[in-house]
Amino acid sequence: MSSLAERPPNPVVGRSSAHESAALHVTGAAMYTDDVAASTARALTAWPVQSTRAHARVRIDVSPALEVPGVVRVLTAADVPGKNDAGIKDDEPLFPSEAMFHGHALAWVLGETPEAARLGAAAVDVAYESLPSIITLPEAIAADSFQGIPRTLRRGDAAAAMAAARHVFEGVTEIGGQEHFYLETQATLALRDTEGQYFIQCSTQHPSETQEIVAHVLGISSSEVTVQSLRMGGGFGGKEMQPHGFAAIAALGAKLTGRPVRLRLNRTQDLTMTGKRHPFHIVWKAGFDADGMIQALEATLTSDGGWSLDLSEPVLSRALCHVDNAYWIPNVLARGRVAKTHKTSQTAFRGFGGPQGMFLIEDILGRVAPVLGIDPLTLRRQNFYRPGQSTPYGQPVRHAERLEAIWEQLRQESDLDARRTECASFNATHVHVKRAIAMTPVKFGISFNFTAFNQAGALVHVYKDGSVLINHGGTEMGQGLHTKMLQVAATALGLELRQVRLAPTRTDKVPNTSATAASSSADLNGGAVKDACEQIRGRMANVAGRLLRVDERDVRFEGGYVTGPSERDDRLAFAEVANAAYLERVQLWAAGFYRTEGLHWDPEAMQGEPFKYFAYGAAATEVEVDGFTGAYRLRRVDIVHDVGDSLSPMIDIGQIEGGYLQGVGWLTLEDLRWDTIDGPGRGRLLTPSASTYKLPSFSEMPDEFRVRLFERATEDGAVYGSKAVGEPPVMLAFSAREALREAVAAFGPGGRTVELGSPATPEAVFWAIESARAAVHAAGGGTVPEPERAPVATGG
Repeated sequence: MSSLAERPPNPVVGRSSAHESAALHVTGAAMYTDDVAASTARALTAWPVQSTRAHARVRIDVSPALEVPGVVRVLTAADVPGKNDAGIKDDEPLFPSEAMFHGHALAWVLGETPEAARLGAAAVDVAYESLPSIITLPEAIAADSFQGIPRTLRRGDAAAAMAAARHVFEGVTEIGGQEHFYLETQATLALRDTEGQYFIQCSTQHPSETQEIVAHVLGISSSEVTVQSLRMGGGFGGKEMQPHGFAAIAALGAKLTGRPVRLRLNRTQDLTMTGKRHPFHIVWKAGFDADGMIQALEATLTSDGGWSLDLSEPVLSRALCHVDNAYWIPNVLARGRVAKTHKTSQTAFRGFGGPQGMFLIEDILGRVAPVLGIDPLTLRRQNFYRPGQSTPYGQPVRHAERLEAIWEQLRQESDLDARRTECASFNATHVHVKRAIAMTPVKFGISFNFTAFNQAGALVHVYKDGSVLINHGGTEMGQGLHTKMLQVAATALGLELRQVRLAPTRTDKVPNTSATAASSSADLNGGAVKDACEQIRGRMANVAGRLLRVDERDVRFEGGYVTGPSERDDRLAFAEVANAAYLERVQLWAAGFYRTEGLHWDPEAMQGEPFKYFAYGAAATEVEVDGFTGAYRLRRVDIVHDVGDSLSPMIDIGQIEGGYLQGVGWLTLEDLRWDTIDGPGRGRLLTPSASTYKLPSFSEMPDEFRVRLFERATEDGAVYGSKAVGEPPVMLAFSAREALREAVAAFGPGGRTVELGSPATPEAVFWAIESARAAVHAAGGGTVPEPERAPVATGG
């Protein structure tokens, strides 16, 4: 086992610890960015002037706004001293001359109060010269409207394998987007000090990039800007790129007025201005042999990038890298491209393209299983990766045997076979209500595809009284990263958790940080925190060795005490050794660093080993569907998931539960709708609030929810043997969609696919049931088969 993965006796990692801010969260005492802004004296409020057209040239007259009482200034392109761009691709003007989507911010009004700023924004006169707009993916494909660099993933000879395949299926898969709907909307507070330096409080997952964007908009160096991320009320990828422009607006306002500037979007603004999960349109063809083994896959994946690139290119790359999910596909030809539409610029979202890529193969297997006459469980299992096989992009699938082990453990512990028989008996006696159970696997690659991002830093201070303060480059958005870092530091220094404190993430403490994203933050920042702590511990061991009269290599740190190798040796409190080290002029702070080893990636060839490891899991979901309404409920969910040797089991189980429910929302509830009719409202988001956009709630929670962590799963290449947990659980929700597919099939005859929309809302399920019933009538009104004899699928 590597020194990175090895754990000392009685480690703090591996214990179930409460979230470090749990008490603050539940009492309402936790401070967020806008809480700080609300108590900041003389702070101005920034309010956007939003476009009411999807695509138009604009001319703006701000003079009416300046006559509104309380309006201090209106920010326009003429005020930008640096670069008028909020992105990293030079395609996101902060103040555009051409509105690119309905809701696009054209100018910003600064007011003494939010109400003054709002009235001022309403008073700004905007003249529009309407231009043709593209709203849907089919429109973009027809118009050849694309952006960025297309990518192609190849292995073997897909065309030849397809020609030789016994069974060939083809179809179109359309995948909906998803709104992040974090509890805390985008928020920033910018202050300029007397020396001309800027301090930005920002709800951002990527403080270093926020710092860079603010600097280039203001035309100054990054060293003149400090960004702090206190904590976020959710992020899910929506605060990786999107906060930068808002921070730049606030900083520009602070520069021009000399006063603090507060910018917090209300919910409607956040929904209509910020990017979402990428919708995908996929045309595919799949070949199988006589036994149902996948022989070939050809696919063209088109993502809806919205009006600018943002992170659409890497999202597409990760989607292509996950079209295999957990299955060996010997011949692959998958092409990817990013469509340009006149909608919000779609961005990172938990899974970062991986869910959309996996959707494709799970949808294909669900569609073809009944036509092949193979049980969906059997079809999936027989196509699993085996040890020694590699992905289409050339990475060996290490620990592939875990797929089989997890699958079998879940099948046994969930009593799956007996419950499927119970569902069949229930369906045979219930005409208008059907039940079904489905099980799906997950194989998800962990690391940033862009190799340079796989690095992290940390700063650790040990004070003379033995207390410890850590600062690292990751941000806390409720996922428990800070809790894990506290446990890592306590373990590395041999302390109790209460002896370690954590400071908010800020760019003047740890520079050049990567985004808290890609499920890699515990790996990266944990490695850096461990490195810093081990530097300090090594110095303190030298001091302790002299005090204890033992070799420094034999010094032990545990439970807040420092001892020699024998129980007869003296015992010193950690604080005693820290004070003694100070008196000996020994450095008691350290900067730690970690870089993920063994990664290499050629984005042009789409080949290499971009991931440190794969996270595995499987879920079994049982649903009940009402034939009159299409409404359904989750009766029971069982999950077995691989998190390596968990750093914090309670945190990890919470992430698995939350990820699964967020995936269920994406796949079955959350339906983003835009106005596609020609007219002044074209391109308008029709689901701009919680009243029109359905989120998972307590009523969508399964009646029974059982999550188990896969045991004896040490990951040798990660901190204390752990694995990432943030994104992989989202894809466990495919089991819910597949269960709905099987339940719908139970309303109709066997041996046919089931047309099921995405998201599979109750409305979509209802129409799928109607189609299944029509098939019964077309076949002469025969009896409805049991699900086991007629496994299900969706259309095409």
